[in-house]
Amino acid sequence: MRKPELAAAIAERADLSKDKASQVLNVILDEITGSVSDGQDVSLIGFGTFSVRERAARTGKNPQTGEPLTIPASRTVAFKPGKGLKDAVAR
Repeated sequence: MRKPELAAAIAERADLSKDKASQVLNVILDEITGSVSDGQDVSLIGFGTFSVRERAARTGKNPQTGEPLTIPASRTVAFKPGKGLKDAVAR
């Protein structure tokens, strides 16, 4: 399912216009993005938690030459599914 399809499903289930549902979806995604980029976790009970994880610097290998190289430390987004989502997928 892509974003327009998700907005259409929201519009149908919430009795909204497709434009309004798309606007609501964009606001939700913007808020999640903003909070996570500020280092805050976003927990949606029953669905899951978005959080920032720190990756330590590590040594890697250039796949073309085999030479070792240093991969710098970085931050990434992680998602941990909640019980409701896990149960729905396990059916």
